[in-house]
Amino acid sequence: MRLRTFRLLTFTGLMAIAGHLQAQIFPGYHGSHFAGIHGVSTNPAAAAGTRYKWDVNIVGLDVKAGNTYTSFLKSSVFNPPDRLRRDVDYFLDTAASGKQYAWGQVDVMLPSALYSINTESAVAFTWRVRGMVNGGGIKTTTANLVGDRFPDNPKYWGKTVADDYLGVMGHTWNEFGFTYARTIRDDHNGRWKGGVTLKFLSGFAAAYGTARDASMLLTSNNSADLTGEVHTGYNRQLDELNDEWRNAVGLFDNPGVALDIGLIYEWRPDSDGFGPSTDRDGGSWNPDSDDFKARLGVSITDIGGISYAKSDNNRDVLLDQKGFLIDPARKRRGESVGDYVNRLGAMFEEVPSKDKFYMNLPTTLNLMADYNINGRFFVSANAAIALNSFTGDDHKTYALTQLQVTPRFDINMFGAYLPLQVNRFGQADAGVVLRAGPLVIGSASLFSNLFRNQLNHADAFVALRVIPIHFKKGGGGWFRKKAQPGIDCPPLP
Repeated sequence: MRLRTFRLLTFTGLMAIAGHLQAQIFPGYHGSHFAGIHGVSTNPAAAAGTRYKWDVNIVGLDVKAGNTYTSFLKSSVFNPPDRLRRDVDYFLDTAASGKQYAWGQVDVMLPSALYSINTESAVAFTWRVRGMVNGGGIKTTTANLVGDRFPDNPKYWGKTVADDYLGVMGHTWNEFGFTYARTIRDDHNGRWKGGVTLKFLSGFAAAYGTARDASMLLTSNNSADLTGEVHTGYNRQLDELNDEWRNAVGLFDNPGVALDIGLIYEWRPDSDGFGPSTDRDGGSWNPDSDDFKARLGVSITDIGGISYAKSDNNRDVLLDQKGFLIDPARKRRGESVGDYVNRLGAMFEEVPSKDKFYMNLPTTLNLMADYNINGRFFVSANAAIALNSFTGDDHKTYALTQLQVTPRFDINMFGAYLPLQVNRFGQADAGVVLRAGPLVIGSASLFSNLFRNQLNHADAFVALRVIPIHFKKGGGGWFRKKAQPGIDCPPLP
């Protein structure tokens, strides 16, 4: 392909703060039995037997970004200088022995709704616009060369760096999800729920760039010996972007289909088989919904993807060249992206490639365990495991594998959550989420980042919903005294 793009695909991927990749939207809160419509995206079975007759999301936004190589001084993030200075405003993890990665996600939940047909079954509609970026697989030695005044730093001249695989992928798309969930088995000790979401997709933009078995020997600030193979692709509409992004891709262009499936088991050791005779918290049309002692859940989300027609400027190439000149490979002033990619590709030997590519969604296995301590205090554990982060597929974005434990206080119109999490790269965080009436706001990394001088990852989310509010006769408002439990026995003959 070209050296400049090789550099951009690696270093920009590591420095990226865009998009995000975390699979679980609204972390720490999504597993609550008060999450309603907001829990459906992680496990569609959560819609069945909910405490809500109906629940409507007005709008929600979840943003995450991070990397393992570059950290920024906190003051430089919130008060950016005119020019970022290395080892003053930002710092590189040059001593690391492993590979480096970056990720990003933006997830916008637009008007969505859940409706309970009865106490056993429910339907839901979710509308989301999502964007994700993944980058990584690059060795630290290669990242050091690219990030340290490349190609002008003479300390790297005469040295070879090599990577068996590195890649950057990005994808933005629209999805309409239609969910059906129901209780599939109920007995005196437990309840099984199942759910499925069929998602109709339309793709806005997709791009990927990978290098395999690549090496570079920098001989001077304008010459390098290259080996390896590079694969690139992006959808044809991106050639027409320029300043008219809104008109480049239609809402129903590039169609696709995806699927979420989920299962939840609720352990109910104190169930009498008839259900409670009263509304125990005064705010649920289905008071039996919360009478679990523990819950276990499993789901697989984002099974599917979107097919795109490649730009005519895309090509897969062999990098094998000695004495490759760097200056001619730089982007010229006023040169369009399409012209630039086409010109650089012509500098190398082309290898056959298809004129279409299939961009896989970030297929994720989600595991959940939730324990009810006393009806108000709970503790849950969640795991998100990426199922397609392997290097054999160039056309995908993938989730960030991580484990999260969340103690929480949950009552009718208020909830407080303390998510504690660690991801596959060993980055540990503590955050906070608050739910007050229709508003939910939080961050899974807020507390930990408050005490850090340097930041290399962060997240935040906010959501506004409309939920049923039932007022007790004679007053009482949102927070009402709990009724005493009883047993609703059938009448004697």
